[in-house]
Amino acid sequence: FDAIIGNPPFLGGKKISGANGVNLREWYVSVLGEDKKGNADLVAYFFLRAHSLLKPTGTLGLIATNTVAQGDTREVGLDQMVKRGFIITRSIQSRPWPATSANLEYAAVWGTRGTVSDGVLLTCDDEQVARISTLLEPLGSVEGAPERFGENAGIAFIGCYVLGKGFIVEPEEAEAWIAEDPRNADVLFPYLNGEDLNSRPDTSASRWVIDFNDRPEAMASEYAAPYGHILDSVKPERVRVNSRGEFVLRNPLPQRWWQYADKRPAMRKAIADLDEVLVITLVSKAVMPFRVRTGQVFSHALGVFASDSYVLQSVLSSSLHQMWAIKNGSGMRGDPRYTPTDVFETFPRPHLTEESERALEAIGRTLDEERREIMLRRELGLTRLYNRVNDPALADSADPDVARLRVIHRELDEAVMAAYGWDDVPLDHGFHTYRKMTRWTISPVARVEVLDRLLALNHERAAAQDRRQDRKGEPS
Repeated sequence: FDAIIGNPPFLGGKKISGANGVNLREWYVSVLGEDKKGNADLVAYFFLRAHSLLKPTGTLGLIATNTVAQGDTREVGLDQMVKRGFIITRSIQSRPWPATSANLEYAAVWGTRGTVSDGVLLTCDDEQVARISTLLEPLGSVEGAPERFGENAGIAFIGCYVLGKGFIVEPEEAEAWIAEDPRNADVLFPYLNGEDLNSRPDTSASRWVIDFNDRPEAMASEYAAPYGHILDSVKPERVRVNSRGEFVLRNPLPQRWWQYADKRPAMRKAIADLDEVLVITLVSKAVMPFRVRTGQVFSHALGVFASDSYVLQSVLSSSLHQMWAIKNGSGMRGDPRYTPTDVFETFPRPHLTEESERALEAIGRTLDEERREIMLRRELGLTRLYNRVNDPALADSADPDVARLRVIHRELDEAVMAAYGWDDVPLDHGFHTYRKMTRWTISPVARVEVLDRLLALNHERAAAQDRRQDRKGEPS
């Protein structure tokens, strides 16, 4: 075809098999996707199919949900199209659907299989640019997708997927059970979720949870009150039997109905010897980690870093990491979504000297201690606090606490840049907008340069890792 235009239907990647059948999904993956794995949304395969039907000089223009430029959907769809010679000539990364009846964000992609003459400017969100990336934003000087490498493995996790409201109890009920039988403290813990972390000034859990971990049912039943509670409230939802007397399988299997859907054993092992860890709400405009105590169950709405390092806290709190997360994570209705595999496992942390380590340790402690004091004194959660920090209408003179945090974050960014050896980049902190979010951060020019350098460093580290693996495979 000379041109293809359209608005493909939306279906999330994990729902394709159920809606279309396993065989059709396998055809999408093996034929259209050329065996590129990933939980891509259906729209990615419509894009690939449209691209395959174009003449060598053909063009397309397709509307999609904004996931087309995010995560697995981008990797399966747009990334592969560009590798096959597709050029994006115009894009809309994310905008609200114009009809008030639909609460969603859409993206739009125009492009061609043909050539685009040198010097022809393209249009990215109504701005003229030289090139457009598969993230549907201006393309820097370094190309390619970030790769995961081993030095970041085994550090960042997603919290426990409980799957069952019956596991969750009010603090008063948990305390009563412990008073009745102190052994119940073995299986009752504060349950920290994203809302608690972002909204409560002390970042404490508002509810508790029953956690039998991997105990067999016989051991779980020894804790009479907690076991009796989930026997009544969880088992009926987990164990369904059809008319033939057969289990209707749910996740987890009905034979383990008293356990979580995912207990995250690797995370538990990684944090077992730590008194504190760093956690981050996975869907949040703040994109800001916080230090909390262990000895509680972390919800699947949280990312958990198996570290109590103030150095790592500095790096993860920097604009460098924040912009990397916003660029390489995914999103939910405009909010960034932090995905540990796509964000942290690809993020090239600085290799430190003694001097840079001391500097990051000091600024990390300063941020943690002063921010915590402000939150408690003013009864502000993380979200409300950073809404103030990122508000251009709030002058430094109007709020000394906010002014102080802006200074700390500027100094923290400078310390992190120095740790990379990138002191030559002017950061020009101010109120800048990126992906429809205005925040106190580094300038757009600095952002593009920093993201380019991080991607180049990612590729360098990944290539070094590949060389080491190749050497291991050589005969001695």
